[in-house]
Amino acid sequence: MSGPHRPRDEAVEFTVLPSGLRVVTERMPHLATAALGVWIGAGSRHEREDEHGLAHLFEHMAFKGTATRSARDIAEQIEAVGGELNAETNAEVTSYFARVLGEDVPLALDLIADILTAPAFDAGELAREKQVIVQEIGSYEDAPDELVFDHFMETAFPGSPLGRPILGTPQSVRAQSAESMRGFLARRYRTPAMVVAAAGAVDHAEIVRGAERLFDGLPRNKPEQAPTALYAGGERRVRRKLEQVHLVAGFPAVPLHHPLHEAMYVFSGLLGGGMSSRLFQELREKRGLCYDVQSFFTPFADTGVFGVYGGTGERDAAEFLNVLADEIAKAGETATEAEIARAKAQMKVSILTALESPARRAEQMARHVLAFGRVLSRAELTARVDAVTIEQTAAAARILFSAPPVLASIGPVSKLPAAEAFAARLGIAA
Repeated sequence: MSGPHRPRDEAVEFTVLPSGLRVVTERMPHLATAALGVWIGAGSRHEREDEHGLAHLFEHMAFKGTATRSARDIAEQIEAVGGELNAETNAEVTSYFARVLGEDVPLALDLIADILTAPAFDAGELAREKQVIVQEIGSYEDAPDELVFDHFMETAFPGSPLGRPILGTPQSVRAQSAESMRGFLARRYRTPAMVVAAAGAVDHAEIVRGAERLFDGLPRNKPEQAPTALYAGGERRVRRKLEQVHLVAGFPAVPLHHPLHEAMYVFSGLLGGGMSSRLFQELREKRGLCYDVQSFFTPFADTGVFGVYGGTGERDAAEFLNVLADEIAKAGETATEAEIARAKAQMKVSILTALESPARRAEQMARHVLAFGRVLSRAELTARVDAVTIEQTAAAARILFSAPPVLASIGPVSKLPAAEAFAARLGIAA
């Protein structure tokens, strides 16, 4: 066992167990509650072709009983102490987490360990939960402002697990079995890919002892890497009878460890990160073409995407997209120091706000350990943002033009210009 050792933030303690499981905590002396959980480097992009939706289904089934607890037992035991237990699946990480009083941290850790190490996969529970997820998929299909992002990812990464909807399809979910879930568990839920993180009223040594005992039976070898995801431009247009056209215009971006990672976030902030951003001012305030417009940057281990989401009326769709193209085309080269300073200030507030919430802090620390092998200190996080220059921001913006864009839209799309026209207006060869 290595550690515990303290990173630069004095209250943070980090231990690597002999199994490879990593434990990171931050005690917040002014708090009576704690947030804790397990973050695993296993998500939808780690599914095989016949496992589509399995990572998310497993997350659901983990709460449906273990070798020693029923689903009701799990719910009653956490709620008897006023706590709550939840989970989340995304492309590269699945997390299971709880919020409890400090004195109930051992119970919460025991519950989380139980659902991850001894899930029952009861046949009746599995059949019911599959139907629940099919209903969830149906509700998602009815939300165009969310569904359009799935269409965007499918078009950006065709044929890749990264481009598949995390929920799966009704057919792929129904095809899963207890055996497929056990196979995924054995293949992906391995201690070197897992982090136990906790913040608030916590004791590091106590959590280390509990983690070492409770997770000792999990496999100790590293899981295989996910297939490489290759970005491709293109268009996905879905005609629906809606009041608005919901669209995402997207571009290739940088992966998590790229030198321009922070600069890409800064560019996203000045382009569409708030009410003072260029897109909000031009598209909403000056022209009244939309209610909501926002940019985003999503980095992954080996790639990344940058995009803009907006909703606009059928008659305004062409003008909206043309103005959007014009603003994106010039933003990187004409950004001012004042705009960059505002975007950097927004980033720092967002980063530091996370440090004040035990739940967000536990998640932040876990994701740091999964991505960097350590917790980045407050000073390092803000220094990385402060170091971004106007030249780096322009360089990050130019990466967007290195491949054809993606245009995904849902709604009354007949007057929306085609992806080729959008690319031409940006000066990109389609």
